[in-house]
Amino acid sequence: MGSLCPKQKLTVTVTMRVLPRSVSQIDCELPRRSLTGCCVVETMEEVQPPVTPPIDPNGKRSEATLLDLCEKVLSLEGSVCDEALKLFSETKRILSANMANIGSGTREEVERFWFAFILYSVKMLLTVRKQVDGQSVSGDNGFNLCQILRALKLNIVDFFKELPQFVVKAGPVLCELYGADWENRLQAKELQANFVHLSLLSKYYKRGYREFFLTYDANAENTSANSASYLPDSYRFGWLLFLALRNHAFSRFKDLVTCTNGLVSVLAILIIHVPCRFRNFNIQDSSRFGKFSVKKGDKDVDLVASLCKIYDASEDELRKIMDKANNLIETILKKKPSPASSCKTDTLDNIITDGLTYFEDLLDESSISTSLTTLEKDYDETVCNKGELDERVFINEEDSLLGSGSLSAGAVNNAGVKRKIDSLSSPARTFISPLSPHKSPAAAKTTVTATPVSTAMTTAKWLRTVICPLPPKPSPGLELFLKSCDRDITNDVTRRAHVILEAIFPNSSLGDQCAGGSLQPVNLMDDIWAQQRRLEAVKLYYRVLEAMCKAEAQILHVNNLNSLLTNERFHRCMLACSAELVLATHKSITMLFPAVLERTGITAFDLSKVIESFIRHEDSLPRELRRHLNSLEERLLESMVWERGSSMYNSLIVAKAPLALEINRLGLLAEPMPSLDAIAALINFSEGSSNHVQKPEACPGQNGDIKSPKRLCTDYRSILVERSSFASPVKDRLLALGNVKSKTLPPPLQSAFATPTRPNPGGGGETCAETGINIFFTKINKLAAVRINGMVERLQLSQQIRESVYRLFQRVLAQRTSLLFNRHIDQIILCCFYGVAKISQMSLTFREIIYNYRKQPQCKPLVFRSVFVDSSQGRRQGVLYITLLSFK
Repeated sequence: MGSLCPKQKLTVTVTMRVLPRSVSQIDCELPRRSLTGCCVVETMEEVQPPVTPPIDPNGKRSEATLLDLCEKVLSLEGSVCDEALKLFSETKRILSANMANIGSGTREEVERFWFAFILYSVKMLLTVRKQVDGQSVSGDNGFNLCQILRALKLNIVDFFKELPQFVVKAGPVLCELYGADWENRLQAKELQANFVHLSLLSKYYKRGYREFFLTYDANAENTSANSASYLPDSYRFGWLLFLALRNHAFSRFKDLVTCTNGLVSVLAILIIHVPCRFRNFNIQDSSRFGKFSVKKGDKDVDLVASLCKIYDASEDELRKIMDKANNLIETILKKKPSPASSCKTDTLDNIITDGLTYFEDLLDESSISTSLTTLEKDYDETVCNKGELDERVFINEEDSLLGSGSLSAGAVNNAGVKRKIDSLSSPARTFISPLSPHKSPAAAKTTVTATPVSTAMTTAKWLRTVICPLPPKPSPGLELFLKSCDRDITNDVTRRAHVILEAIFPNSSLGDQCAGGSLQPVNLMDDIWAQQRRLEAVKLYYRVLEAMCKAEAQILHVNNLNSLLTNERFHRCMLACSAELVLATHKSITMLFPAVLERTGITAFDLSKVIESFIRHEDSLPRELRRHLNSLEERLLESMVWERGSSMYNSLIVAKAPLALEINRLGLLAEPMPSLDAIAALINFSEGSSNHVQKPEACPGQNGDIKSPKRLCTDYRSILVERSSFASPVKDRLLALGNVKSKTLPPPLQSAFATPTRPNPGGGGETCAETGINIFFTKINKLAAVRINGMVERLQLSQQIRESVYRLFQRVLAQRTSLLFNRHIDQIILCCFYGVAKISQMSLTFREIIYNYRKQPQCKPLVFRSVFVDSSQGRRQGVLYITLLSFK
């Protein structure tokens, strides 16, 4: 292995070549996989010919196959078939150029995936377009995603694994055909989140059902012939009742916590109505309830309170949801309700009946089949043809439609019957971020291996018991700081909180009374949900803001924090962080990150400035929420802060003036943050018109439009389950991670949000921009060090190579910063590995580097399939030379 002389200056050139659309396959892992995209990383000795022949140039055979699928298999109306053929015609060149990257790479399977993408896009986007144009859509096009996948013999997991490539590659075509806001209306991320939630909830329900009921008929020989099927029928009844709750009684913001409360309420209804001989417990000895049972006197059990204690649910919420479920049973199944206290049945023995409702013959063996048929029909009429998932498939884990394998690069796993989703986000696993302060050892202790659902319920309990009791206004301690500024800014702070949180959690349209077949007024349900979330977020905001003010006053030795507390950007970041934690607690599927950035008008770089302080100043923050903020910070640093429109560039042109020309040439600067009045006007203008985030590029000419960085690639990472650990430690001389809280006080926050050109109050002759960029670069280097270490361990390289790669990355960041513009830091890290390997004369190919990178927990295929290429520099051949300067 060659070595590097300390004084030697070496240059390694890594070529990234844009290949013709018909030839873009370079094998980097297995024969069926390849590096493709808008550009690829290429070395001469690794280029191989394509392994998969492209689609026939005219696409006639494929078009005929698609037409048969639409007309004969799915029986679609003519306009839908025409639209599908049109979209296929517009994207067949893209398909031909990317065949080796989809599925197994075989023509037949690639076509099936592409047809699925086409039909799903037409289903979602054509329907919305017709609704906007005022045209009627017969039966809402009459098909859904599950029907598409069954017809094409695909499963849901594989569909979501391959969909991001279609979204990125076909995005320009979809934008041209369906408008700039096509991605919001496609709802791909929301649908994937819904799938993950339902996967988890179905397992949660299955465990709960088995806790309380038999899985077989123990007395079958003494009962009727139909009783052997009763247990699976009652199991299915519970799931269908839960789906009816989701679709009729819950708001459109379906979150995991509310849905879990719904499942617990269903279990309570089943316990009350399923015949005692099918129970798996005896309520008199409470063996199944154990220490969690809540009794009145010596024998009667408070069923609702006991279930709440077992599942960390809110008793008030559970009783409200049970009332909604009872109303649905009365409305849909036409059953007559009776107070449980007036009913004499053995299923109510030893249960406190106050406040409970009983339905005669609801789950009797003679009537359960009729109830199932009615619930199935209601589901068909309400949801099944809305373009979404058929949620009934989750009751059967053996259904091949669910699929197996991995979703989103090591984040969410669904592996058939034996898959272990629940273990992936267990708080029992250690999570240490190199970017955020270390928590106390006591907070890290746990005795129970939790599931994602139970962890969400525990986190919601923290929000309910610690934050909700607080007043929805500044405390006396916070008011003291607000009044100690140059003027009393209390009203400004409270008004801003009201406007920003209303932008994040908007009210529904007053004219939208019912939607989607719901039996409840949709706007009322949505407004209640939004109001509850706003209250939680504002209480958390005031609590953490007060703690920050106390810490800042200690650092500066003054109570007048005018510079910080009058900074608009700082408060919006704090409000966004509070709202994001509330959303992360409830795990809503319709408001996924970066929704809070887009609705508050801030950028990823802005938010990255407060995350560490937020964690530091809220000691009670649950482990799961700390993990969530750590993961967000990592996402921000790895790519989002480098995107066009990031406010990082506004600081960078001050801190590193020579980069100003390149930044301006690429148009990277952030636009001015919209005023609070503009956001308030936007809320009043379009309040509740959509429950989805409206991205700025969707309406570029609208007044009051909130600008945010344009996302070049959709991020389909973990929706629910975040990975729980970074790589193992690296030597101190390489990292100096600084996980443990420093005894020295951190720099004051006010300098982080000051005007970039302003001198740093801390002295040293630096501007605030230079101080901020230095802190930002330190975080980038720490994150890169951890990822480099993970790759080194996986590749089993030496400590010398580890340090060489790390120093090379540091040099690129400091001296060739423009290489990171519009790119992902992992792209630079991979090039650093290859550069050092070549300099050191190692037999490490780029194919091996990519192969091992795929196994890293943070891996996203788009990192090496789509690389930004600046073609405006006169490189007509389409070649980007990334020059990595090594050592002197």
